[in-house]
Amino acid sequence: MASSPTEVSTRYFKTDDGVELAWHEMGEGRPVILIHGLFSNAHTNWVKYGAAAEVASRGFRVIMPDLRGHGMSAKPHDAASYPKDVLADDGLALLRHLGLAEGEYDLGGYSLGARTTMRMLIRGALPRRAVLGGMGLQGLVDTGRRSAHFHHVLDHIDEHPRGSPEWMAVQFLKTTKGDPLAMKPLLDSFTDSTEEEIRSVVTDTLVVCGEDDEDNGSAEALAALLPNAQYVAVPGNHMSVMLRTELNTAIADFLAA
Repeated sequence: MASSPTEVSTRYFKTDDGVELAWHEMGEGRPVILIHGLFSNAHTNWVKYGAAAEVASRGFRVIMPDLRGHGMSAKPHDAASYPKDVLADDGLALLRHLGLAEGEYDLGGYSLGARTTMRMLIRGALPRRAVLGGMGLQGLVDTGRRSAHFHHVLDHIDEHPRGSPEWMAVQFLKTTKGDPLAMKPLLDSFTDSTEEEIRSVVTDTLVVCGEDDEDNGSAEALAALLPNAQYVAVPGNHMSVMLRTELNTAIADFLAA
């Protein structure tokens, strides 16, 4: 456990199929697991722009895994290492490794991290509260649309017009030192959720999204489908919202309420 509110410590564990994954911690108190987005890592998503420090300052032990294929976690290139729903498998394995039982923790994520959070909830994770950031209903029920987009990004990695959304995604991947050969099979592991499955999640949930973010469809529609959710819009689009304090404050306020 980190020894000061802003100090980050790193640990490792092995998943059910033997892949070594990293997680990072900041702060002390009630555990909250925060999962980063595609092409990102725990440091970029949660530490660099102050989200982890904001949440930790409210009395939380912030646990931030690097997803399979990202950050300091292993980055296998073979398709067999990325079966359907593998990120949810890994998240549930981390809960078991940490010994966190029903109601003893909170759980959330941004973008792919939010999709992973939802898959974990559907498959039996039982946090006290959940956070779905940068995610809309379409991004959960039709994952093929986004996976196809990112396959196109990676298949033509040096060909996209400067300033295009595809070019911006490539620049972000380069900034985080991501591995394209790990990203491609990971995209094929994305698993759709049905509206019925989403509606079955009764956890108290915050759906928070940039007011100009349409990457994953309607966040308002997602919040309306969940039985116990509140929707909060913050300034920014899918990428720029991470640079602002409003997202951090919304998450910290919800978890600490």
